[in-house]
Amino acid sequence: MSDSILTAVAWPYANGPRHIGHVSGFGVPSDVFSRYMRMSGHDVLMVSGTDEHGTPIQVQADKEGVGPRELVDRYNQVIVEDLQGLGLSYDLFTRTTTRNHAEVVQEIFKQLVKNDYVFSKQAMGAISPSTGRTLPDRYIEGTCPICHYDGARGDQCDNCGNQLDPLDLKNPRSRINGETPKFVETEHFFLDLPAFTESLKAWLRTRTDWRPNVLKFSGNLISELQPRAISRDLDWGVPIPLDGWEDRDDKRLYVWFDAVIGYLSASIEWAHRTGDDDAWRRWWQDPAARSYYFMGKDNIVFHSVVWPSILLGYNGQGDKGGTPGRLGEMGLPTEVVSSEYLTMEGRKFSSSRQVVIYVRDFLERYDADALRYFVAAAGPENHDADFTWSEFVRRNNDELVAGWGNLVNRSVSMAAKNFGHIPPSIDPTDADRALLQTVRASFGIVGDLLGKSRQKAAITEAMRTVAEANKYISDQAPWKLKEDSVRQGTVLHTALQAVRDLNTILTPFVPHAAQKVHETLGGSGIWSAMPEIRSVSEPGNDDYNVLMGDYASAYESGTRWESKPLASGTPLVPPTPVFTKLDPAIADEELARLAGEA
Repeated sequence: MSDSILTAVAWPYANGPRHIGHVSGFGVPSDVFSRYMRMSGHDVLMVSGTDEHGTPIQVQADKEGVGPRELVDRYNQVIVEDLQGLGLSYDLFTRTTTRNHAEVVQEIFKQLVKNDYVFSKQAMGAISPSTGRTLPDRYIEGTCPICHYDGARGDQCDNCGNQLDPLDLKNPRSRINGETPKFVETEHFFLDLPAFTESLKAWLRTRTDWRPNVLKFSGNLISELQPRAISRDLDWGVPIPLDGWEDRDDKRLYVWFDAVIGYLSASIEWAHRTGDDDAWRRWWQDPAARSYYFMGKDNIVFHSVVWPSILLGYNGQGDKGGTPGRLGEMGLPTEVVSSEYLTMEGRKFSSSRQVVIYVRDFLERYDADALRYFVAAAGPENHDADFTWSEFVRRNNDELVAGWGNLVNRSVSMAAKNFGHIPPSIDPTDADRALLQTVRASFGIVGDLLGKSRQKAAITEAMRTVAEANKYISDQAPWKLKEDSVRQGTVLHTALQAVRDLNTILTPFVPHAAQKVHETLGGSGIWSAMPEIRSVSEPGNDDYNVLMGDYASAYESGTRWESKPLASGTPLVPPTPVFTKLDPAIADEELARLAGEA
């Protein structure tokens, strides 16, 4: 049965180019999942965009001597191009500076006010003494009052996991320039998180299949819920849609509040752009629909506590009750898929310290699939992982090139040379049948793991099967069977069938290579559809670029998660290498480049 699957991907911040640590947490895992789900026959809606509001945008704009709009326009374009280069199959990758997004955010806010889950009060807010601007909680650091960790943020301590207020920190300092923030009294709107305590607890009790770290962390947060400010003293963001507030140029909704609503607003925009304004409802209001949220572990609280609270409040399902807003009742997340951190050569990624590999720089020198494979096989799925150039080169050469690439090349080369086409299978032996049974079994094993977002185990199983196919060819030695063309043809047909099926299994991980292999086996048309950059417009806004794609057509033309028999007689030509072997010296060269930039 076809289910509606929402893949909601964390929104990259548009204050600079993204590095490979970012896309290892939100980008590649969400695309592997979405491609698998589409191949399995599900209706997938994969949405996200650039997060473009808030003080950090203003800070970076000042640093570069431009206005915030010019800054986000520039980095939105960079990020869109980078994500396209990685082959991330968004149904819509948009931005938060659209008129549509502002309208959806304001609708959610007004219903939360109506249902009594938002209130205003005087509060102490942090401002920069040198600029007079609000300092976001995350831009204030200090010593945690609970565990005494020196490096806690104003909203949360990553060491003990507790929510904080900047006023709680000891020795607070600005992460922007190191100055001590000034705390002044100002009026703000707050989301009444304690009013969702019981409804959140009841909902979380139903989330038994979440990753243990996410479930435990979320449960701990609920016992300490505090009202959370959702407005800020700044002029860059979504206006507050209430009388006396909407026209003020010194108050805006807080960026974290409007960003999480982006999953909904992007879905609504996608529906409009595809010609059916109500199409988004299939993923948000059908009880059978499922939604999966992909992000790094520093965003768990926003997706497992804050966003569900906003949805419960809009639905009128919080502890105070209420009524749904005009958009109707929304479904809560089915699963929050959080990745840990990716470090680089033993150090935390840091753009300011030049400990960084930007996606664009990577793609200029290496294949996108090489990075995608590394993230799947060695990325930070359940614990922090380290990217090293030597390990990247090793996995590329020993696993992609010598493993999968070698299986494709040797099988097709021998068949093309000796037959010129896919030979028939005549009187297969137990060894032939055993290999094909092993490969067919991998569909179920790998598919089950991908459905549970256990991508590291899934790629391990797939590559184990690749090794079995390589062993089969070595054992059967078709190059020694020139005098027995029937048996030689059967062995090569079996090997090519294994390649055909393994290419299907590996498509979510390495889609660019999968298209090449499809064509190498004589296939035509789109096998693994790629995202397209499209220029779009809306009333009251300049034209802007989005990522979209026609992914359903690939499924309709045969890209399905199943074994498909090869057609004997299909012409073959000698193949070109699927992957590029890397010189081991590259590791030293990249380390030297990194040292030179630091």
